[in-house]
Amino acid sequence: MSATIALLGQPNSGKSTLFNALTGLRQHVGNWPGKTVEKKEGTFTHKGDTYSVADLPGSYSMSANSDEEVITRDFIASGKADVVCILADSSQLERSLFMLADYAGLSAPCFLVLNMADVAKERGKKIDAKKIEQKLGIPVMLFSATDTKSYDTFYAALERALKERSHINAAALEAEYEKIDGYRDIRQRISNCEIPGYTPMWLTVKTLEHDKVITAKLKNALPDEIMEEIERHTKGTETAIAAGECKFKWIDSILNGAVTETKTKAALGRLDRIYTHKFWGKPAVVLTVLLGLLASFIPALPVMGVGSGVDALNAVIRSSMLGAGAPAFLTGLLCDVLIQSLSYVIKMLGFVFGVTLVFGLLEEIGIMARISYVFDNTMGKLGLQGKSVMPFLVSFGCTMGGAAGARVIDNWGQKVLTIALAWAVPCGAAWAIIPMLSTVFFGAGAPLVIASLLLVMLLHMWITAKIFGRKLVKTEDKFGMIMELPPYHKPKWGALMRYVFGRTKDTFFRVVKVVLLVCGIFWLLSYGGSTGENSILEKFGLAIEPVTKFFGMPWQLFLAFIASSVGKEGAVGVITALYSGGSIGTAFSEAMAGGARAANLNELLLANVSRPEALAFIFAITFNLPCVVALAATYQEIHSVKWTAKIALYYTVSALLLGCIAYHAGLLIW
Repeated sequence: MSATIALLGQPNSGKSTLFNALTGLRQHVGNWPGKTVEKKEGTFTHKGDTYSVADLPGSYSMSANSDEEVITRDFIASGKADVVCILADSSQLERSLFMLADYAGLSAPCFLVLNMADVAKERGKKIDAKKIEQKLGIPVMLFSATDTKSYDTFYAALERALKERSHINAAALEAEYEKIDGYRDIRQRISNCEIPGYTPMWLTVKTLEHDKVITAKLKNALPDEIMEEIERHTKGTETAIAAGECKFKWIDSILNGAVTETKTKAALGRLDRIYTHKFWGKPAVVLTVLLGLLASFIPALPVMGVGSGVDALNAVIRSSMLGAGAPAFLTGLLCDVLIQSLSYVIKMLGFVFGVTLVFGLLEEIGIMARISYVFDNTMGKLGLQGKSVMPFLVSFGCTMGGAAGARVIDNWGQKVLTIALAWAVPCGAAWAIIPMLSTVFFGAGAPLVIASLLLVMLLHMWITAKIFGRKLVKTEDKFGMIMELPPYHKPKWGALMRYVFGRTKDTFFRVVKVVLLVCGIFWLLSYGGSTGENSILEKFGLAIEPVTKFFGMPWQLFLAFIASSVGKEGAVGVITALYSGGSIGTAFSEAMAGGARAANLNELLLANVSRPEALAFIFAITFNLPCVVALAATYQEIHSVKWTAKIALYYTVSALLLGCIAYHAGLLIW
C-alpha cells in the first residue's frame, strides 16, 4: 500500500512538528512551481507501507486571500491527496476549528487531529473526542505531536480514514447557511455546475464570501445571465460576514457537550503584561532575544570545542605529512581545505546548535509568538512579519545563526528577504576586527566610525528591502500577520531535542558541501606552489589594482577583502602576510582558524595604508558577504541557487560601492 497524506492546519497548530516526526530527514523542501511559497514533502513507512506526506502552507482559512491559501485548496481539490489530516489546537478549539468549517464541502476524505491535547489538559480543558466524531462523521483523535508514544493512535486514525474514505457531515452547517439571504437561490443556480474537487455547497459559500478565484471559475462555467443573478445576491459585505457567523455557530454546536473547562491560572501569563505593553513591550522583547543570544553560547561551547579538537588533529596530521615528505599540494589540500573546513563548519555549527535549542525552547513555551506580535507592525514597514526581528538580532552574533533562525518564517518570500536583510548586520567576527582597525587609524574618532557603520547598516537594510521586496513580497503580504497568541505551556524536552539534533545534523551535511567547494576553489586560486611564487589570486590582484584603487583599495587590501568572504578574521591574516612580505597562500588556513595577527600589525598598517584607504576597507569588509558558512546556510534555508547567488553578488557589489564612497569622502577630509 502507498498513499499520499496532506497536512492541513492553521499556523501554530503543530503541522511542522508532526511532519518532522513522521518523515525525519526523509523530506524535500523547495518551492511550489511559479510561486514564492515553500513546498515540503516527505515519506515515512509504517507496517511495511510507504506514505507520502505533503505539509501544506499554513493558513487560517480556505479562502483565496494569499498564494498559500490558493495553493492549499488547489492541491486538495486536485485529488492528489488520498486523505487530508486536519490539525486543530486543542487548547483553542473555538478558533482553530474554523479551518475545519471552511474545509467542509471539499471532496477529499479527511480526519481530524486535536493536537496539543497536553496543553489543553494543562489549561483545565476536558475534550470528548468521541462526541465530536459522532457529530462530524470522520475519525477524530486527541493527540500530542511532541509525544512519540502517542503515534500509534495517529496511525490507527490514518488507516481508518483511508479505509472508510470519510467525509465531514456538513448537513448542520448547510442548515445554517440556508438562513443567509440568497444562499438557496445561488446554490440552485450552480447545482449543475461541476468543478472537480468542490461541492455546490462549498462553491455557494465562497461566492457569498466574494472569493475572486471561485467567482472566476464560475464565470467560465456558467452563462452570463446566471452569473448576473448570482452577483445580484452577493453585493456588499453582509453575506461574507453572515457566512463566517454560520461557521462559528456550527463550531459551537460541535463543541457543545464535548468540551468542559476548569479555569486555571497560567504560570507565565503575567508576562503578557510586559510583552504586550505599549511602551515596555519592545525593550522587553529585545532584551529577551539578546539574553537568548548569550545563552546560546552555553550549549554551543562543547560543539565548538570539538572544532578546536579538529584543529589540534590538523596540526598533528600536517606535521606528520611534512615529516614524511608528502607533496606540499597534497598536504595543503588535506589540511587547509578538507580538515580546516570541517573545523570551521563545526565551530560555526556550535552556535547554530545553541541558537536552535534556545529559541526552539522559547517557541515551545510560547514566547516567540509574543516576540513576533510585538514587532509585527515595525517589521511590516519592511514588508516582513514580526518573526523577522529575531534573525536580525541573532545576526549580531552570527549570520549563520540568523539565517537558521529565519526558518520559523512560513512565507518563503519573506524568509528570503529576512535573510537578505540580516546579511547587512555586522556579525560577531566583524565586530572583533572593526574596533581594532578603527582605533589603529582613527584613535579617538573610532566611535564615530562605528556609529556611522550602524547608521549605514540601517540605511542598507531599508534600501535592500526596497530592491528585493518588489520581487519577493507581494502587496497583500506587506501587512504583517494575523495571529492569535498561543497559551504558555511547558516544553516537551524529548521532541525539542529531536528537532534540534535533526536540524543541526541536516545543516551540517548541507553546509559542509558548499563550504568545501568554495574553500577548495579559493585555496587553489591562492596556492603558490612549493616555491612560494605568486598565486593566481595575487596575479589577478596586481593586474586589476588600477581598478581597485578607485574603490580605495590597493591590491593587498583587495585580496584581504576577498578573503573576508571566507571569514572576516581571515582578512587580518592576509594583511599580515602580504604587508610583511609573505604570500596569500600562507594566510588561507588562518581565514578559517581565526586569523593571524602580527606583533607589529599596527606599524605595518600605518606604514602602508592611508586613512581614506582604511575607511574604504572597513566599510567594504563590514558589508561584504558575511562568510562562506553564512552563504551555505542561506542556501540551505531558501533552497534556491538563483536567490543565494543574487544576494551574494548584491552584497559584494554594494560593499565595493560603499567602500568607494567612504574612500572618496575620506579624501575630502584628510
